[in-house]
Amino acid sequence: MTDFIGGLFIAIKELFKPKKTINYPFEKGKISPRFRGEHALRRYPNGEERCIACKLCEAVCPAQAITIESAAREDGSRKTTRYDIDMMKCIYCGLCEESCPVDAIVQGPNFEFSTETREELYYTKEKLLDNGDRWENILEANIKADYIHR
Repeated sequence: MTDFIGGLFIAIKELFKPKKTINYPFEKGKISPRFRGEHALRRYPNGEERCIACKLCEAVCPAQAITIESAAREDGSRKTTRYDIDMMKCIYCGLCEESCPVDAIVQGPNFEFSTETREELYYTKEKLLDNGDRWENILEANIKADYIHR
């Protein structure tokens, strides 16, 4: 009987506390700055893409989901002509992000990127740059917040 009364007391006490659930599609929870979501390619503030075609992300990817092709620029530096990620292969390990010396490839805050076809999950350079342009403010803040862990 004391167990019943104790359980009833806990239930009444919890009734007056603030709710812990959220109404998901309309309310979103807080996301960690270290969250690994949809990929994005970033640009410098002057609009030039950050990727220097070092191909470290392609080499370190355990799922071999990244394909990079590059060409030489007039000034002697390299530029990517193709940067593709097959999101069906990607295991979201974050190794591509950690290996990048210029923070060009990052994993953004978006986790709601379901599609109706598999072809839509094959990200080209244009799609990745568009993601980077869309989330640049959030990505920069996440990189600054994560700096102590690097």
